Amino acid sequence: MKKRILVTAIPLTILLVAQIVLLPQPSRAQQKEQMVQMLFVQSAKDVTFEGGKMTLKGVSPATVMFSDRPQRIAGQMATDEMIPLWKEGKDSFLKDPPNATASIFTDGKLVEVVVELKNPQLKGDDLTYDVRILEGKPPEKGGLCSLFIDIIGMPLTPMSYAGAARRCWRRW
Repeated sequence: MKKRILVTAIPLTILLVAQIVLLPQPSRAQQKEQMVQMLFVQSAKDVTFEGGKMTLKGVSPATVMFSDRPQRIAGQMATDEMIPLWKEGKDSFLKDPPNATASIFTDGKLVEVVVELKNPQLKGDDLTYDVRILEGKPPEKGGLCSLFIDIIGMPLTPMSYAGAARRCWRRW
């Protein structure tokens, strides 16, 4: 019985190692070029719209981020770390401002306002964006708010934030 297991296990181990070694590995250039499309969600205790600005008051210190297939990365980053990303990359939010949907609970109703976001400024726990309203009407009175921000391409290299999130996710 032991011989049979040994005779089966050795060839299977050799086959497995050969597949790992012989499988084509992406080059460093290919790894550098891979991008993952990330979406973001920011939550706040209140929201106001005034003079072309939207302010998330009492914004969460963590911004949720996730991607769709094939990477399926999910995680969070500090909200203050997201602000510098606004200007990074050839397809940055600075060059191509994202759309976002503000989903607001106010007076027992759900109100949704679609906006274009520009110029994020974080002061304490208030995050202000310059906005252009694309759809919907902002409520007169704010309320709990979740802001669903469109896609931004982030590098998927091992040293990038998306790469680190991917590694962390795979460990679970």
